[in-house]
Amino acid sequence: MARKKIIAGNWKMNMTPSEAVKLIETLKPLVKTDDADVVFCVPAIDIIPALEAAKGTNIEIGAENMYFEEKGAYTGEIAPAMLTDVGVKYVIIGHSERREYFAETNETVNKKVLKAFEHGITPIVCCGETLTQREQGVTMDFIRQQVKIAFLGVTAEQAKTAVIAYEPIWAIGTGKTATTEQAQEVCGGIRKCIAEIYDEATAEAIRIQYGGSVNAKTAPELFVQPDIDGGLVGGAALKPDFGQIVNWK
Repeated sequence: MARKKIIAGNWKMNMTPSEAVKLIETLKPLVKTDDADVVFCVPAIDIIPALEAAKGTNIEIGAENMYFEEKGAYTGEIAPAMLTDVGVKYVIIGHSERREYFAETNETVNKKVLKAFEHGITPIVCCGETLTQREQGVTMDFIRQQVKIAFLGVTAEQAKTAVIAYEPIWAIGTGKTATTEQAQEVCGGIRKCIAEIYDEATAEAIRIQYGGSVNAKTAPELFVQPDIDGGLVGGAALKPDFGQIVNWK
């Protein structure tokens, strides 16, 4: 069975609540499709207005992060039940910016992945290498480690519903994109890694996105690759161009 594409926008720290509503109103008619799941992962303060604005459309609203405890003395954090209570179905976990600026580790990523599954939220689990790691030829070693630890304790049934986003750190917001061959090679390697942890059926079911300066021009070539099931889109998700990425065919 063919995997349905999933194209998600990661808004990062952009858009006030009123700007978020405006952007969704602009994008609504442009991202209509039955061929892909469309997700806008927005800043926490935008989640509720974004859900309201997206009502009755094919747009799902996701979060950019969440904490791995149910509740408690964790000032500034967001609990999974807070997300499910308003209708959030997706959460980005372990984005390279979270790892770099906020000291997230493979272990905290794993805790968040387990907690997301516990609450029925689909995790979009991020992995990716730096330019130094690529130049030293350790890309797959590094990514396999990220993936294996992220999925520790996750059942095959859960893993089948997960999304993995491969984003080479050297291509995020730089305008550089991995070549189609590089992107396919790593996404294929990730699928092999999932087959090793679980089995072929799980590896065939899991959806793997490519992220890193994805735009309307590069999307069609990337999305036809056998192991690339859509994109995690940064800057271009904040523009009308996102409609062209979603309707890339």
